[in-house]
Amino acid sequence: MKSSTIKSAMKPMTLDNEEGIARRFWKKFKRESILALYSPFVVCLASGNLKLETFRHYIAQDVYFLKAFAQAIDGLIRHIMGDSFGVRYELAEECADDDAKSAISNLRKSVMEELKMHDSFVQEWGSDLVKESTINAATVKYTGFLLATASGKVDGVKGPGKLSTPFERTKVAAYTIGAMTPCMRLYAYLGKELQVFLDADGSSHLYKKWIDSYSSKEFEASALQIEDLLDKLSVSLTGEELDIIEKLYHQAMKLEIEFFTAQPLDQKTVVPLSKDLNPADNRLMLFSDFDLTCTVVDSSAILAEIAIITAPKSDQNQSENQIARMLSGDLRNTWGVLSKQYTEEYEHCIENLMPTVKVAFNYEGLRKALEQLSDFERRANSRVIESGVLKGLNLEDIKRAGERLILQDGCKVNLLIRLHTIDRLLATLCYRWAWLTVAVTLGGLDVLNVHANEFAYEDSISMGEIIRKVESPIDKVEAFNNILKKCSNDRKNVTVYVGDSVGDLLCLLEADIGIVFGTSSSLRRVGTQFGVSFVPLFPGLVKRQKEFGEEKPPSWKGLSGVLYTVTSWAEIHAFILGL
Repeated sequence: MKSSTIKSAMKPMTLDNEEGIARRFWKKFKRESILALYSPFVVCLASGNLKLETFRHYIAQDVYFLKAFAQAIDGLIRHIMGDSFGVRYELAEECADDDAKSAISNLRKSVMEELKMHDSFVQEWGSDLVKESTINAATVKYTGFLLATASGKVDGVKGPGKLSTPFERTKVAAYTIGAMTPCMRLYAYLGKELQVFLDADGSSHLYKKWIDSYSSKEFEASALQIEDLLDKLSVSLTGEELDIIEKLYHQAMKLEIEFFTAQPLDQKTVVPLSKDLNPADNRLMLFSDFDLTCTVVDSSAILAEIAIITAPKSDQNQSENQIARMLSGDLRNTWGVLSKQYTEEYEHCIENLMPTVKVAFNYEGLRKALEQLSDFERRANSRVIESGVLKGLNLEDIKRAGERLILQDGCKVNLLIRLHTIDRLLATLCYRWAWLTVAVTLGGLDVLNVHANEFAYEDSISMGEIIRKVESPIDKVEAFNNILKKCSNDRKNVTVYVGDSVGDLLCLLEADIGIVFGTSSSLRRVGTQFGVSFVPLFPGLVKRQKEFGEEKPPSWKGLSGVLYTVTSWAEIHAFILGL
């Protein structure tokens, strides 16, 4: 007889538009999926030049894993159905809720199909891969985690003892599914990402069968079904128990990455960049724009808001000893006018500087055209100074703004700090108003080299003037080149520039590797008209991996006219540093 606990757990979510925990966890741990995608093993596999011996080793390890996965499914059936160890699957499924029965049946079927695919590799190569290899440490760790979870042994959770109640069985089943779901979703994701390379190579791709299997509609359906099962089993759980599932999900994602990186790779790879460069011969240098590349919002808007909030509400609020400031209401109106004028004139400037027809890549033509934008930016700064909106800002308020400015996910913690620890040069170029805001926001990095404008102060109070250092695209690229000129000649500079706007185009193109962050339409419009190509980073790396020779790897060179696009700092991290 079906228990009421299992029934309630298997009912659909009450809100159709409510996002389930499976999808929420996948989004939350997107960084891990990107690290897996950019792993040397997957990049080589996608390119088709992964050495066969490495793939054979991977298949053998995957067989060990899939057998453990199947064991976990056995445990899952027992937990949900409350059956003894000796019961046949057919009897267990008869006792199951229809949704659970379908999900578990398809999950088992998916695992069996994967094992059949692996058997086909054995037949194709004429050898038993598993018998010829031993299980490695990463596989032992992953399978041990999976089987322990399926048996109810979860870190931080009291041992389940005898699972006598439906609720206890449902809870352990939810934990088990939480540990199993990432594998299914990650492989479906990798299959889809790699499918495009089959289309490019036709039927000649060495690993077509593997990619076809994980990019199939059937495998995606299995991934969706186990995610749905996780959502439904979790409905009756407490917040603390959901936190446990989240930890299990995250741990499984990390173990998947370890599984990929543990595969022996006896070949040159384009990732991670820092590993490919010999530090004795090369100096890796990372340059980045600040506003909207490192930050979620434009820092100039934050500074303006601080000025408005701290401005006096009336003349009576100002003492004789204070610097005369614009009233808060007037300041807000003035800032609104300045912002509107900037936006309108910026769009007009962009339209005017573009050639009427698309041309072949022409850096000099682009640089000359961007002189118009440089003139516009200088005029805009002059209007801000003349308006007096920045007059009277307190130095401590500016520091606090920098401390609280929200960075793009992964910008500082996952990349900049690690680059600092491995002794790479970091530089931030910004033509907004406050050098201090940049320095404080990215604080704690002594090696950080900030180039930006600054306020003029008297007794820690802004006088409304801007000390102009980097106002325009031309100023930015000149600062970029000046930094390079000051470097010693003992090593070759390998430069990476990350930017998000038209103002970054010249630096992006002059860097050996230019990475476009975000979705700026004006940057792409201007770049495209001047013959710049925009290539998503991962496909670009796969293409380079195909060209990677054993003797002479392809070198990165600036002014190629090719820029690489990303949607997150996790991609940049994975490319430059890897794990």
